[in-house]
Parts: sequence; structure tokens; C-alpha cells
Amino acid sequence: VQLVESGGGSVQTGGSLRLSCAASGYTGSRYCMGWSRQDPGKEREGVAAVASDGRVKYAASVEGRFTISKDNSKNILTLQMTNLKSEDTATYFCAAEPTGCMSPVQALGSLSLYGNWGPGTQVTVS
Repeated sequence: VQLVESGGGSVQTGGSLRLSCAASGYTGSRYCMGWSRQDPGKEREGVAAVASDGRVKYAASVEGRFTISKDNSKNILTLQMTNLKSEDTATYFCAAEPTGCMSPVQALGSLSLYGNWGPGTQVTVS
């Protein structure tokens, strides 16, 4: 399984960015996918995730501002980010687990369940 993120960049506070994650190397739709982020010196945190049944879950810090979506036909996961804040600055990672996950809470909070990660894309908000 290969994951490649794109769409990161620099934006002013209040601006928007759209991240994409192109997935390849597997078939089927019952996989768990999510976005997480990490700042240097901090732990990686789940931002948004989609469970195997399509239910989504967001971190409280991004609820109402970020939208995650998964296109099963194209194997693309996107993260639409609006009203960006300086604290959203981080490297954003896409992750996938083809064996699936039991719930959106698990998909968001249990980063260790993901067996496949992209290299990350930098988002800077100033």
C-alpha cells in the first residue's frame, strides 16, 4: 500500500487548504483511513478519520472547520480545511489500514492501528 499526500502549503490565518491523499496497491472499500498531524517536539495527533462503514470523526480542535471525504472509486482521501488557525500548522499525514477498523472513534484515536502512512505534507498558517 502506498500513500502520497499533496496540497500542503502556506496560508494566512482564516484561509483554506485542501489536502489529498492518493492511495495505491490495494482494492476494496472497507479500509480505515485518516489524517493526523505532528508538530516538531509534539506527539502525532489524529485530526479526522473515516471508519470502515463510512462514519467520520473529527478532533474537537477542528470540528466544524475540517471536512474529510473518501472517494472509493479513485482511492483518494481528502481533507478540506477552512478557517485555518496558526495552531493548525504542522506536518499532515495520511494513513490507511486495509483490514478496517471498528469505529470512527478508533479510527481517529488509535493511530497505532494504521499499517500504512504517507510521507506527509507541510501546512503552515501565519
